[in-house]
Amino acid sequence: MRYSKFAKTMHWGFVLLFAYGVFKQVDNLSELADPSLFRLEIIFAGIFILLLIIRFIYVKKTQQSALPKDTNKLQKIAAKLVHLGMYISLGSIALTGLMIGGLYWLGMRENFVIEAVISIHEFAVTSTYWLVAIHILAAIFHRFKNDGVWSAMVPFSKKGT
Repeated sequence: MRYSKFAKTMHWGFVLLFAYGVFKQVDNLSELADPSLFRLEIIFAGIFILLLIIRFIYVKKTQQSALPKDTNKLQKIAAKLVHLGMYISLGSIALTGLMIGGLYWLGMRENFVIEAVISIHEFAVTSTYWLVAIHILAAIFHRFKNDGVWSAMVPFSKKGT
């Protein structure tokens, strides 16, 4: 199975988009007092969510798993759970980020509600890191297994059928 160029572009584009989001993250809530930064955060989160939805729909409607047909059922379920988990955690990061910004804008800067949303946001970020690590380890596993999964998406170090 080979993924389409659009699917590959979206995959690797999200790697860059997520890396940018991590790099430019707000370290302190008070930074949101800067109107231009606040606006940039809203625009970034909105674009991120929109692209995530487009990618999810496109992949679900047009692409098939690169896992070989003889892959055991448990591995197929694990792959689906990791992918779905990444969509959920990435979407949660952007949505809770927007919620944090909205609460901050409403003046709710130090209360239980914003602290709870920040905790959910941090959990989503940590979950994403773990899921991405699992995803990368699985890709490396398939690289050594030489079953074609690695080559279906990775544009370098091609190996497999």
